[in-house]
Amino acid sequence: MSQENNSNMPFYIIIALTIVVVLMATTAYANSQAAYSKETENTIQMTGKAESMVTPDTAQLSIGVIIQAQNSSEASQQNAAIMSTIVDELKQLGLEDREIQTSYVSVYPMYNYDGKATIEGYSASNSVQVTTTKLDILSQIIDRSAAAGANQIGGIQFTVSEEKQQEMREELINEAVADASTKADMLADSLGVTIAGVQSSSMSDSSQPNVYYDRMEAAMDQAAGATPVEPGESRVSLSVYVTYIIN
Repeated sequence: MSQENNSNMPFYIIIALTIVVVLMATTAYANSQAAYSKETENTIQMTGKAESMVTPDTAQLSIGVIIQAQNSSEASQQNAAIMSTIVDELKQLGLEDREIQTSYVSVYPMYNYDGKATIEGYSASNSVQVTTTKLDILSQIIDRSAAAGANQIGGIQFTVSEEKQQEMREELINEAVADASTKADMLADSLGVTIAGVQSSSMSDSSQPNVYYDRMEAAMDQAAGATPVEPGESRVSLSVYVTYIIN
């Protein structure tokens, strides 16, 4: 074999390997398409839906105090005294320690920037987050906290407890599956086929956003009566996607 033929050998090898790779890729694609066609050949897909209105059974709100004083010690002490009074009021209403959690504490200087920065006092902040299922005393929680000195009462967030969510999810799944099955039977009858089984299924659930009260007035007019608080309702929905095998 001539030297020129020997030098061309790697080129021919590369061409041959390229052809082999292309053939393997083509075969794999054809096999996958055939498998996909076989999987979907004798099936119908159906969506089942269910929804329900639910009244939230849990509320979260932030109760805080901000105090300003000439020095940090005075601001901190005044703040702590007021917050202790508020927590005592909350416990007298029946809230337990686990329902009251400190969420924010800070003491920082207040500056006057007239000419140059000078400290003209200190601000002390302290907030607790209340999480409770005692929705019947929410108005009292707000009013008595304000009366005890709270001047930062944050937005209320109504939610559904994990226990209630799980209970509702089980009911909605059963309803959604029944909905999908009914629709599949009707379609099968129309097509002249029968349902032989289930090939696959999946599920998704959703709910409307939690209910928020963005702002609460900290200073209450006692003559106006108790602060009205209503949890309202939230819509919860669930869908199932079922692939049925047909004959």
